[in-house]
Amino acid sequence: MLFSRKPLALPSRDTALPGRAMAIPTATTHFVNGRDLNAPAAEGQREIVFALGCFWGAERVFWETEGVYVTQVGYAGGYTPNPTYEEACSGQTGHTEVVRVVYDPAIVTLDALLKLFWESHDPTQGMRQGNDIGTQYRSAIYVSDETDLAAVQASQAAYQSALTAAGRGEITTEVKTLDAFYPAEDYHQQYLAKNPGGYCGIGGTGVSCPMPGAHALD
Repeated sequence: MLFSRKPLALPSRDTALPGRAMAIPTATTHFVNGRDLNAPAAEGQREIVFALGCFWGAERVFWETEGVYVTQVGYAGGYTPNPTYEEACSGQTGHTEVVRVVYDPAIVTLDALLKLFWESHDPTQGMRQGNDIGTQYRSAIYVSDETDLAAVQASQAAYQSALTAAGRGEITTEVKTLDAFYPAEDYHQQYLAKNPGGYCGIGGTGVSCPMPGAHALD
């Protein structure tokens, strides 16, 4: 019964599953654009990790965005090294389902990606996203440096103002520096390109995200 429960509280480092030293097998190339999934961001590129519910639909939101070089789904924000999908879904690893986004800031800005993030899901739902319930569906943004962290925090504050004005709740999105990203199994990568009729799970609040300098709802 290990993986049948849907806990709504995160484990501690001491109670999390032990995981494994070796990375789990996964795809090496992007199913849509053929690019290397595991290569680090090249010179001139930037990288950020988003969690906005089931990573199948979340990934498609970003690979369809002009300026995004490559996307890769995986697990972040937890304690268990190299978790499997079943382990992450048990709620006993601390991870959430995420999308690693490598992009060209000369084509698409971080602010534009953040606008897409906020408007593609409801970041006020805590340990769930719609009908998907569990800690692995929590909203999160993981950054690589302090500059991006400040930009994300400013964007969150602006969007919270818009939500409050619309009578919505408090944002529960976890925002912090990325500790580790673990790629998900092969079949999860670009899932909706391989399975066009598959489950998406991406919604939104119906509230527009203010871009820099904006002070009201669109």
